[in-house]
Amino acid sequence: MQELTKQELHNLGMNIVGKKLQEMGYEFVAINSELKKHPQFVLYKKGEPTIFVLVKTTNNIQSPQEYDVLWMETFKEHAKNQNAKVWYAGIGIANAESVELPVFKDQPYYVAFDDFIKF
Repeated sequence: MQELTKQELHNLGMNIVGKKLQEMGYEFVAINSELKKHPQFVLYKKGEPTIFVLVKTTNNIQSPQEYDVLWMETFKEHAKNQNAKVWYAGIGIANAESVELPVFKDQPYYVAFDDFIKF
């Protein structure tokens, strides 16, 4: 069994968020799936401001919504200068057999993702 790399885990989280955004009726202006490059999604919906979506995928399914407050304040300031809103998607993905094990390719996993934190 092959363990997912950090980038592959991040991409899995991006796919989950992307599907949810499409279901919500958003169009993607830009998508960046490179680790530590933000925002991951720039969204458009007629009549609404631009939305920057930050995606953080972790193997912590207990509290995947946690984020670095100082970093978020800096990013919110950047978004404000662009007349954009910020949504944060904290996603926990863990091995379905045991949270102690890494997530493996082509193996079952749990997803913890309730909703976006909107700033």
